[in-house]
Amino acid sequence: MACVDLPALPLQILLRAHPDWRGHPAAVVDRDKPQGVIQWVNERARAFRILPGMRYAAGLALAHELRAGVVTEAMIRSEVGRVTRRLTRHSPQIEPSDREPNIFWLNASGLGRLYPSLEEWANGIQIDLRRVGFRSVVAVGFSKYGTYAAAVSRRNGRNIVFADQGEEEACLKSVPLDRLGIERQLRDALAKLGVRTSGGFLALPAESVRKRFGAAAHELHRLAGNRDWTPLKPADLREPVERKTVLDYAETNHERLLTLAEPLLLSMLESLAERREALAGLRVWLTLDDKERREETLEPANPTLEGGQLLHLLRLRFESISLSAGAVELRLRARGVSASQRQLELFREKPKRDLAAVQRALARIRAELGNDAVLHARLTEGHLPEAQFALVSLKELSRPRPVEVEPAKRPLARRILLPPVGLPSRARHEPDGWLLGDLADGPVEETHGPHIVSGGWWMRETTRVYYYARTRSGRWLWVYQDLRRRRWFLHGEVE
Repeated sequence: MACVDLPALPLQILLRAHPDWRGHPAAVVDRDKPQGVIQWVNERARAFRILPGMRYAAGLALAHELRAGVVTEAMIRSEVGRVTRRLTRHSPQIEPSDREPNIFWLNASGLGRLYPSLEEWANGIQIDLRRVGFRSVVAVGFSKYGTYAAAVSRRNGRNIVFADQGEEEACLKSVPLDRLGIERQLRDALAKLGVRTSGGFLALPAESVRKRFGAAAHELHRLAGNRDWTPLKPADLREPVERKTVLDYAETNHERLLTLAEPLLLSMLESLAERREALAGLRVWLTLDDKERREETLEPANPTLEGGQLLHLLRLRFESISLSAGAVELRLRARGVSASQRQLELFREKPKRDLAAVQRALARIRAELGNDAVLHARLTEGHLPEAQFALVSLKELSRPRPVEVEPAKRPLARRILLPPVGLPSRARHEPDGWLLGDLADGPVEETHGPHIVSGGWWMRETTRVYYYARTRSGRWLWVYQDLRRRRWFLHGEVE
């Protein structure tokens, strides 16, 4: 477990907007008035005993040079989302704190094989966040609360990695309570009892804490004592499934718009199924020719992967709206939720390729062009290349079984000409070189060979000398010289 603390994140946001405030006591307040409550303070403000929970006027009484400003919730949420996505470079599981926006927990398990040490990993996080303008502290340990307490108490800004749980617990007990995100009333009440550190707080009996300070203090006591094991709750950072198309001309017809939306919607359902999700909501944007943007939202009765049901809802919505101008862009965005196994199985039962429809299409081709119009290659035993396969009538098409091949090991496809094409007798004596194809291909610039094929004495003796020839245009042609007939032939091309 690791905890990343961006000390006083709202304050960092404020100071980026007011760089001239750096070096002064600074605070974030809920409203820019003397009665405004201080929410975040920097280290210089803490040196004046200015703490969160105080009134802005009280802070000014302690330090007249105190600078303060308001940071909105929208600004904080935007930065939290940005930092969360940034941290995915270092761990696949990130949990932003729902109580303190400057706290993020990361799953640090199994990273020892990717980094020389956890210290190097923590330093990399700190450097990466510094590049985007945030100061941070990283604590790596064994519990959420222990790493949290260690991160928020590091005044020197240096990261810390605990070797064992005992070292983490010892650090936790020494952390001052005013460094932890506890309520001001509880902090002040404990201070009156002389309890100023987590160790002193943990020394109090749990039931006495409940009776005197309430359920919230009792829960904090259990968390600090690591008696409540809280698993990591990583944020869902998957990108929304989105498709769009730009129209060549402004479209006002609802049926044609639905026809354009259908392949986009089906493609989105495939992406959702791959993520084991079902569509729970659909947003549609239509950009019109007069620059107006129309937005529509659809929700099926239940999350689904059935394209027909969603297309029906989309048709009803398109028919109910009137457009001030033709649409020039169509964009769809799907909101997915976890799909049940039954939904995923039903989606797989409707594959993208309908073999029955393919068979019907092939039957129509044979009826119009003859039974030999649809053929496929079958390997046979033969000595010459053209005798090693035969073209036979295709009766039934089976489902493909693709095999993944590494890009560096892609097999080459050889297109064979039947029969071989005879080349001019003086093909090797062109002025600019050996001209095998047309003028656009240019002369041959490279050859590989010879590869000799001989035999056939049992029927008709044959001797061929094969070459691979590359033309100036980049085509690889497969040619051979028939020594008995004393002629050159083009037998195919390598693709």
